[in-house]
Amino acid sequence: MSRRAPIELFALLYFATYLPYAVIVRWLATIPYPPFARALTGLEILPAATILSALLTLLYAYLSGWTRYANHVRILGLSIPSPTRWTLASGVGTALLLFTVPLSFTFKGVSIPFMQLLMRGDVLIIAPLVDLLAGRRVRWYSWVALVLVSIGLLLTISTRGGLYLPPLAIVTVVLYTIGYFVRLVVMTKVGKTGNPDTVKGYFVEEKMVALPIAVLALAILSSVPFGAQSGQLNFGFVGIWSSNQMGWVLILSVLLVLVSIFSILILLDRRENTFCVPIERSASVLAGIGAAFVLAYMSIGAPPTPAEVAGATLLIAAIVVLSCGRRLSSEQGSP
Repeated sequence: MSRRAPIELFALLYFATYLPYAVIVRWLATIPYPPFARALTGLEILPAATILSALLTLLYAYLSGWTRYANHVRILGLSIPSPTRWTLASGVGTALLLFTVPLSFTFKGVSIPFMQLLMRGDVLIIAPLVDLLAGRRVRWYSWVALVLVSIGLLLTISTRGGLYLPPLAIVTVVLYTIGYFVRLVVMTKVGKTGNPDTVKGYFVEEKMVALPIAVLALAILSSVPFGAQSGQLNFGFVGIWSSNQMGWVLILSVLLVLVSIFSILILLDRRENTFCVPIERSASVLAGIGAAFVLAYMSIGAPPTPAEVAGATLLIAAIVVLSCGRRLSSEQGSP
């Protein structure tokens, strides 16, 4: 079994890849696309980005050798990677995330930091519930970090005057939370072993389910006449490939693959979800805050509000508590 790198390093790499991802998604959804005389919508970007990220993920899994750690079945004499019933469920949950994350950056009148705090806050709430249901011990520093992050979320929401989100944004948050709940339950059940090889196999099995489901679901939606959204998905499957935006979509896809790798390396750490989830969620929220500053500098959006910056500061404090608390407990002989 190979030695695992520190979880803080994975969080830093997650932040470094998620920030440009968020900037590019919002930028594409803001700058005019000349043939349409308007910016592309999230639904027009999503199909091509999902297809490319699926192909790149499978290519990475093959070239890196991660496929050999996955569960295999024999078909016509060939050994083929195959999900278990658990990673099949996790893959379905992950497919929901593939829809909702890009869409969360595209709602006009809703800031990136607010959507990040809202979606990540829901996951932070369910993390200790999953631990308790699984009978896992939740250490004191994990509870402290959870309280700090919760205060940051409540501060941001109250300062904004409430949720007041577009209907599609509310659906996005709900689906995102359901998807993460399913993932965390399965990860806690079969994935958090402390063995890096388990992480590699889990990644392959989960993604080989999630990515095809996401592409298929988008294809079905594009064939159903439900107004302008259907036409936007059609363009996302057909028209965008010949557009001048494909270079940016390819970059988005590469970043999305990297984000997914660093995310699972954090979440499948053997420690409790109430430890791992705040680290992963905080890295993404801080990336959203950073993206908002970058977009404001580019005159594409407003900078984060003082409340959003205060919320991010509390997230940083939560990361410090998690890191220092874990080391302190370890020195005292805590298991």
